[in-house]
Amino acid sequence: MQNIKFQPSFPGLVADRTSLGKQGKNIAYPVNLCLSRSGYDDAFMAQLEGNLNPFFQAMCRAQTLQIPHKRSSMVSLDSIRRDPRWRDPNLQEVIAMLRHPMDPVKSNAAAYLQHLCYENDLIKQEVRQLNGVPILVELLDHPKAEVHRKACGALRNISYGKDHNNKMTIKNCDGIQALVRLLRKTSSMEVKELVTGTLWNLSSHEPLKLIIINQGLQTLTDEIIIPHSGWRRRDSADSSKPQSAEWTTVFKNTSGCLRNVSSDGAEARQRLRECEGLVAALLHALQSAVINKDTDIKSVENCVCILRNLSYHVHKEIPGAEHFQEPHIGHLMRSVGHQKKKNEPECCAGKRPKGWKKGFLDRKYSTLDLPKRTELMKGLELLYQPEVVRLYLSLLTCSHNHNTLEAAAGALQNLAAGHWAWSSYIRATVRKEKGLPILVELLRSDADKVVRAVAIALRNLAIDRRNKDLIGSYALRDLVANLPCGQQHPVKNLEGDTVVSILNTIYEIITDNQENTRMLIQGHAVQKLVAINKSSQSARETKAASHVLQTIWAYKELRTTLIKAGWNKSHFKPTTSGGTKKSKSGKQHSDDITLPLMEKNQGQEIVASSYSSKI
Repeated sequence: MQNIKFQPSFPGLVADRTSLGKQGKNIAYPVNLCLSRSGYDDAFMAQLEGNLNPFFQAMCRAQTLQIPHKRSSMVSLDSIRRDPRWRDPNLQEVIAMLRHPMDPVKSNAAAYLQHLCYENDLIKQEVRQLNGVPILVELLDHPKAEVHRKACGALRNISYGKDHNNKMTIKNCDGIQALVRLLRKTSSMEVKELVTGTLWNLSSHEPLKLIIINQGLQTLTDEIIIPHSGWRRRDSADSSKPQSAEWTTVFKNTSGCLRNVSSDGAEARQRLRECEGLVAALLHALQSAVINKDTDIKSVENCVCILRNLSYHVHKEIPGAEHFQEPHIGHLMRSVGHQKKKNEPECCAGKRPKGWKKGFLDRKYSTLDLPKRTELMKGLELLYQPEVVRLYLSLLTCSHNHNTLEAAAGALQNLAAGHWAWSSYIRATVRKEKGLPILVELLRSDADKVVRAVAIALRNLAIDRRNKDLIGSYALRDLVANLPCGQQHPVKNLEGDTVVSILNTIYEIITDNQENTRMLIQGHAVQKLVAINKSSQSARETKAASHVLQTIWAYKELRTTLIKAGWNKSHFKPTTSGGTKKSKSGKQHSDDITLPLMEKNQGQEIVASSYSSKI
């Protein structure tokens, strides 16, 4: 038997991650359970020890033992096990101890449960079946910090894992409300980490996302996100300048929780957008990360993913979005040298966006100017202001975290989607901030998710005619380089969805643009497109490739060049399996070019123990 000792300083049960059992699983050992006897009398000890299993008698004895002349000595568990009455307590006994009248017993029992539940799904299930979860939830409101801390630690371990029954049990006994109450009243950073870690675990289960929003969103924002982001409300009594973000564990846990719930749907997105201070604090935290070059950490990834999700369908879901729509913008942006007619309205129909002085579209697309605002933007309005473009481009330039890169590109993709006033400004701002070369460079990334998000972002940005010309000149080569050659995929071996996204982007770039089409032909893309059309095992790839091929052949001025290169009309016809669909307008069907990107339930759960966690 290994000599496992009680040490006289750090109370609790911790998981020793450096020790592995025979099955290769982490084993949590009971350690650090010695406190001074001060405050407990002999009558208390007699009552306590008379009512407990020998295991808990030993734990409480060690917890209250102080040897005056050997203050630094250790009490070995071996001495406890020599007791002839020794046996490990069963789970039912441990759970029963949670209701013991003595607080030290409750605390030790909760700590032991936390230890037992560490990465042990069977024990978690048994704790649930023995109704241990409601008792632990009750202890979250216990006035003694040591008791509610240990109870929260146990719930954090129980809530982790793929068994969502544990999560639902915590919810069904009002555990989410209890966790939020504890977060509001505690001043302990360790307790805050345990609470937010538990909520992060719970937030990975779809049915709990909106419940967490309803019961804890504003508290999480006020207690964690705003103070740790360094942002100060304009009406705050604190007149000090905004500070840098504090990348604490509790901020990481909270931002991870909000990242999960932000993917729940339109109602969840709107609740987060309207949460006072949330958007501003997240943007401030990201600005701090860029300034201090902290762009690769998990908290930054979480913040960008939240903002990416909140940008999803923003052109449809914000209040009064219909007033920002411009029905003629697609035509105007595609028409080179457009001239305004006498009876043509200067601005979009209906109400003008808040703070505007001038109309939203200049006489030519190439001289599109940003609006002059008379009022400061706030709240959800900050999501789609042209100023955020510089922030996302900075992240795309500085970060090496593939998830952050994907989310930042996805945010630009979302903001450039749709035919409304602000997406026009976003598209123009990306160009003016020299963001197109940054995105093109990322097409060379080895990360599939990054290439896909960037390709679709370029596709939406190409709605702007000037952007389309530039993307055609500088991005076509890299887009084509990412295409497979029939069944022979390139070194990156991109997923089918990414290949389809690239093909759809190429389709958008060459539509109504003969010069881009000419460059595509000169880039030897036809060979790859024909191979995909004929040989790909994916119907979506075949369909997308056929759209591009038919668009190329439709330019009669380019057919001579194609024929000289050995191609004929048959190469540009769709295959039987990739037959094209017709839209109501008679144009060939393609995927929605304004389809935004949102994270789909990619819950990031944490493995939790007393003093450490693992992502």
